[in-house]
Amino acid sequence: MKRDELGDLAAFLTVAEERSFTRAAAQLGTSQSALSHTVRRLEERMGVRLLTRTTRNVVPTDAGEQLMETLRPAFDDIRSRMDALGAMRQRPAGTIRITSGLYAAETILMPVAKRLMADYPDIKVEIAIEQRFVDLVAERYDAGVRLGESLEKDMIAVRIGPELRMVVAGSQDYFRRHPKPTTPHELTRHNCINLRLPTLGGLYAWEFERGGRPLNVRVEGQFISNDVTMIIDAALSGVGLVCLPDDHLGPLVRDGKLVSVLEDWSAPFPGYHLYYPTRRLASPAFALLVDALRYL
Repeated sequence: MKRDELGDLAAFLTVAEERSFTRAAAQLGTSQSALSHTVRRLEERMGVRLLTRTTRNVVPTDAGEQLMETLRPAFDDIRSRMDALGAMRQRPAGTIRITSGLYAAETILMPVAKRLMADYPDIKVEIAIEQRFVDLVAERYDAGVRLGESLEKDMIAVRIGPELRMVVAGSQDYFRRHPKPTTPHELTRHNCINLRLPTLGGLYAWEFERGGRPLNVRVEGQFISNDVTMIIDAALSGVGLVCLPDDHLGPLVRDGKLVSVLEDWSAPFPGYHLYYPTRRLASPAFALLVDALRYL
């Protein structure tokens, strides 16, 4: 492959990912016309159209999508190796991009990221709040944070928090009006606050376990939300029962604002983990973050 052909491929990949010649040109530090000429030259060389251009955006063709799938891992590997080479300098540097849910970002990631940035001024950290599952490689993230039980098998997972338990709780006002359930089956007679899952859009089935036997219960109630903060607020207001991990509800139970029930039906499960692709080469900056987050 000639030297300019590699540059043309990199230019195409940038345009295809940005879906814009204008944004890609700004990112590459070139002009829009020069970039358009580069992509057209690549298309002529390959004998196939790679991008469909409209007045509003740029969309990869089927051939363009196939070429993107081929180029992404190769260029990501080059980027990782360049980061590793650059890591030979004395001070760790570079940008670390992480995707995470809001609660884990606020309670686990941010305290560590603030200390890391204060100690190493050349390190930059970007945290993107996502409730959905993200393709780290396709969306160019270095790592993600999710619960351990929901991680893909081809990822390296580093534990960054303790085991968790699901807690069912209600306000004292709610239990003045309703008897406390003694088994999960009795939840069908209660006003339960449902959580709308961010991935498939279904409602979370409350999960229990006793004697090694799992039990899922589909509950019903007056209020449904995909936002944990609103669900907790509804429970505090006496709307109904809530079922969330103990890192969310534990402090409220200890303060007496909520009353927990069905404790003997709650089994531990893996807590938050930092995960990243197995083939990722760890730069010193990324290694520092992993070590700082690691839960011992």
